[in-house]
Amino acid sequence: MIAQIIDIVAPVFLLIALGAAAVKLGWFTDTAIDGMMGFALKFAAPCLLFLSVARLDIGQVFQWPLMLSFYLGASASFFMAIFLAMKLFKRRPGEAVAMAFGALFSNALLLGLPISERAYGAQSLDTNIALLSVHAPFAYLLGITTMELVRRDKQSVLTTARIIGVTMFRNPLMIGIGLGFVVNFSGWALPAPLLSSVEMIAQTTLPVALFAIGGVLTRYSLGASLGQAGMITTFSLFVHPLLVYLLANYAFSVAPQVMRNAVLMAAMAPGVNAFVFATMYGRAKGVAASTILLATSASVFTASGWIWFLGT
Repeated sequence: MIAQIIDIVAPVFLLIALGAAAVKLGWFTDTAIDGMMGFALKFAAPCLLFLSVARLDIGQVFQWPLMLSFYLGASASFFMAIFLAMKLFKRRPGEAVAMAFGALFSNALLLGLPISERAYGAQSLDTNIALLSVHAPFAYLLGITTMELVRRDKQSVLTTARIIGVTMFRNPLMIGIGLGFVVNFSGWALPAPLLSSVEMIAQTTLPVALFAIGGVLTRYSLGASLGQAGMITTFSLFVHPLLVYLLANYAFSVAPQVMRNAVLMAAMAPGVNAFVFATMYGRAKGVAASTILLATSASVFTASGWIWFLGT
């Protein structure tokens, strides 16, 4: 069992380690890593999500018990993290929201997909894609709305709505998902040469992104915010997936094979979106950066633990 779990998890994190080593050795510059990450997030990942959503059996995979289990768990994790950030670390409300975004937004695409595929097979990924199709819109909508309600330098409702709209509809990932739904509902078929090109780009997403993540992580340090980063890491890697597990099993009776993918997605470390959100509001950027580094490093072990707990 242990050897099987190592075989599942190790290749994913070895790719991240190779990216970090390549930057540390001077083989790749920050500019090169940024180019790789830009390609992965702006071209390859949208193609992957487009194809996945276009091919989904919508009626089969969009199950309200699954969605409620995952997103109620994410929301509860987010608000508990806000409360503790204010009470334990005396952070102002806006800073607490920026910190807690890491407890809400899992790196479900770049870490969740490859680990879930290796653990449970490509045929199980419809669950991941269904959750991913609303993951960023839900997280940004909840995060931005909460921030605008609690921060002292509040903006107008119209300005807030514009920020949400720009964040959603200019995001290449959202464009890929949206076009996937258009093709799915319309029944249109892409011309064979175009489809082949999109498939070739999509296949590069995960290896390129994982290598680039390693390079990006070399820019962060734990700094003086280790305690705060540790709290958010705990919510991200333990509390969120535990809540999803409890809700899926005891509140909504989600099928075991679907529940496993949902819990494993919830157990992923927060991605760069946590730092993007903190930067967008100029709050708790150091904590966000430290959280990404700490949680991604720790998830080598915690992801293995969840796979063992859930069974393969």
